[in-house]
Amino acid sequence: MWEVARRLRAASWVDLTHRFAPGQPSFPGDPDETVETVSTVDDGAWVQRFGLIGQWGTHVDAPAHFAAGGRTLAELPVRDTVLPLVVLPLADVAQRDVDLEVTAAHITAFETEHGRIPEGSFVALATGWSRRWDEPGDAMHNPDAAGVFHSPGWGVSALEVLAARGVVAVGHETCDCDPGVRVSAGDLRAQRWWLEHDGWMIESMRGLAAVPPTGAMIVATWPVPEVASGFPARAAAVF
Repeated sequence: MWEVARRLRAASWVDLTHRFAPGQPSFPGDPDETVETVSTVDDGAWVQRFGLIGQWGTHVDAPAHFAAGGRTLAELPVRDTVLPLVVLPLADVAQRDVDLEVTAAHITAFETEHGRIPEGSFVALATGWSRRWDEPGDAMHNPDAAGVFHSPGWGVSALEVLAARGVVAVGHETCDCDPGVRVSAGDLRAQRWWLEHDGWMIESMRGLAAVPPTGAMIVATWPVPEVASGFPARAAAVF
């Protein structure tokens, strides 16, 4: 395996993770992060206490987030933290249609050009939305004058195809799995479907524009509380 490690160090790496901090974009109504200094170097060591929800920043959602009795983070096998990575390049489409819902037709079109999505892979939706992360206001949710969100997301029909392919996990740049219009109405049908069918996901990803549609792999890690439905994650693409 040392030869594999040598090759990986020589490969291209792209960080897919936002740094998290108080005041960052988040799901509507979620409490903000708090940070407290417990001690400083002058006291002997710099120690901080963080107060945040599990679904904060770039984070992993386990099935238990929506599915009663579903797998928790501790029950996701460690071998699934390294997977083949497929990137659906739909940024141009999302720029034209901010309400884009990714459907089975989008998966079919991708496979026509790039080949069948492999079993045991991670499929990430690249919409270019992460460019909005540091913009002022609520650019990630992109609300209109009536407060209705306008952002792209997954449709159930696309996730059904991915599940049939044996895909392990999905990811996206938006704060939410579903298109914003549905999120505004409290309709999280796509996220619920995926988690209830034992998949897991990473939300609020970045850097996907720099990753090829096929041929890369994802390395995704997170802390493992005894019982948890989600936690901030560190993810990277390697190719």
